[in-house]
Amino acid sequence: MTGPDPRIVYADIIDLPHHQSGKHPQMSLYNRAAQFAPFAALSGYEDMIFEESRETEMQTQPEEWEMEKISQKLNLIADVIQDGHHPTLSITCFIPDEKKAGGSYVTVTEQIKRLDAVRKKVILMKKQGRAGLNAEIDFDRITDIRGELVDYLDESM
Repeated sequence: MTGPDPRIVYADIIDLPHHQSGKHPQMSLYNRAAQFAPFAALSGYEDMIFEESRETEMQTQPEEWEMEKISQKLNLIADVIQDGHHPTLSITCFIPDEKKAGGSYVTVTEQIKRLDAVRKKVILMKKQGRAGLNAEIDFDRITDIRGELVDYLDESM
């Protein structure tokens, strides 16, 4: 033995009953175990695994004739907006992923506020973010435009 015998050192308290509070009820074993459950030695590991397994698409370049069709549709939209109308259209575009290579194709159906030919963007009526900025779509990310105004152009090509 390396030290004094604990039975002798603590002989005065060893046979005393376990203390129980008069104010607080005794905690169940389940609740006592739950106190230690939040500990995670590998915090962020689950998020990292999810992010790694999340799939993204690569942006494909449209064919020359598809780019021409989109250009014609944008010109028609610009003419209508110049006349004071704001058509509601469905625009399919590529949205790059913020965390990894690639992104996804989404379709947004919204009223068009204006076309910014200098910055090459479609400005939508809907707001995004806290600053109240209008949502924007880059011309070069657009893969399709649909709606009453432009659908006849698909049939003519």
